[in-house]
Amino acid sequence: MKSILFALLALVVSCSQGPVGPKSQGIKLTILHTNDHHGRFWSNKEGEYGLAARATLIAQIRQEVKKNGGEVLLLDAGDVNTGVPQSDLLNAEPDFRGMSALGYDAMALGNHEFDNPLKVLFKQQKDWANFPFISANIYDKKTGRLFPSHVTKKVNGLNVTIFGLTTEDTAKKSNPDNSKGLYFRPAVEEAKAIVPVLRPQSDILIALTHTGHYPDEKNGADAPGDVTIARQAKGIDIIVGGHTQKPLFKPDIQNGTIIVQAYEWGKYVGRIDLEVVNKKVILRDYKLIPVNLKEEKTRIKPDQKIEAMLKPFKEKGDKSLSQKVGFTDQELMGRRDVVRTKETNLGNLITKAYKEKFKADFAITNSGGIRDSIYPGVITIETILMVLPFGGEIVTAELTGEELKNYLEAITSTLLPGSGSFPQMSGAEIIIDKGSKKIKSLSLNGKEIESKRKYLIALPDFIAKGGDNYPIVNFRKYGYIDADILKSYILKKKNLKAKDYMERSYIKFE
Repeated sequence: MKSILFALLALVVSCSQGPVGPKSQGIKLTILHTNDHHGRFWSNKEGEYGLAARATLIAQIRQEVKKNGGEVLLLDAGDVNTGVPQSDLLNAEPDFRGMSALGYDAMALGNHEFDNPLKVLFKQQKDWANFPFISANIYDKKTGRLFPSHVTKKVNGLNVTIFGLTTEDTAKKSNPDNSKGLYFRPAVEEAKAIVPVLRPQSDILIALTHTGHYPDEKNGADAPGDVTIARQAKGIDIIVGGHTQKPLFKPDIQNGTIIVQAYEWGKYVGRIDLEVVNKKVILRDYKLIPVNLKEEKTRIKPDQKIEAMLKPFKEKGDKSLSQKVGFTDQELMGRRDVVRTKETNLGNLITKAYKEKFKADFAITNSGGIRDSIYPGVITIETILMVLPFGGEIVTAELTGEELKNYLEAITSTLLPGSGSFPQMSGAEIIIDKGSKKIKSLSLNGKEIESKRKYLIALPDFIAKGGDNYPIVNFRKYGYIDADILKSYILKKKNLKAKDYMERSYIKFE
């Protein structure tokens, strides 16, 4: 079994340091990696990220590495789909075509690859991507593995094996209808089974994962991630990860395994410089390289050929998305690090729109379905689709007061700030006992609930089916899509005032 040596670790993990460790004539390999691209094939309004600038950066690194006698592998840790309307409307065709032009070697399947029906995923793989999609732990219940478990690349005579893993939470963190008939085997179990098989035939063994980095295995209500995999499946040299969308500016070393993650959206390209000396893998350097982030002085010129290839896709999307819907005087907060931790004005706006649409007593949504803020100024169709990109259907359920209390208790008793399951609500006031986590008091629209009375609630079908660990409820469908409901609400109101959507806290602990 190959071992991983770390020389001068404090210097290795410093982004400002050059290569470390003793000089040698070993075999050199540089791994470039991205994750959680989420439709950002084009740069944003500030000129940040985008595949064209990424292409220039990658080409520069390839040229440098080749000059120094090394080779480059380019990997992506999943979630290419969902996030930007221009991409979503085209099923991420520009993203996969662009990544193919950049020369990706492999991609792990992320949970958001299952936001679309399987026929779309297979089309992405067959028609637009010229690199393999890999995942060892996704199974068709009838036929076995849905995708290849791994790929092996020859690098200067070395066998570099890359195997994929996808979070077993996929069925509840994407549209459950799209994964019917599939089984997502726990990633840790799969890793423990496959590593002993792949290790003997590999000079370097890489796990390309979409399972998340949870420091010290503190994954809360989410499935175990990279740290647990490294600790329980000894023999992995490197875990290139995604899913939690947090940057690791320093590698997390667990059980001899290097764990890395490059944030999200192509904001950074991760770079791992390795050297194999006498069959030992040595980490020479690691850094995250920013791609035209506004706070950076250095600018990367976009590759003109890639930009020209992608421009028609951008223009096609822009044409249908520029319609004005309304106006807001202040930011309506949907930023991931905020909306997943507390009530926000945007969460209130969205659930109020659902509540009003169905004349419901109460509305709820999971914060993981809210993907962006609405910024001050004009609101367009594009704005709304940035906030609600999944095209989920809003449904209703009828619950008695007692059933509603039990439903909300099941949600609030497992509250995990930072998780996509964190609720945004409209119409409820909940008082929870700190010790028992039981609901002491529940009011709807200012009135204490009656245990036997029936109440109408509005909610996304995603959580009605048990997504994000919400209790499953019987529901009625109407065919109304979340973004359409929000658009209609804003068209009716026209000029939004952010202060109108700041209610007193709907969950209190006493």
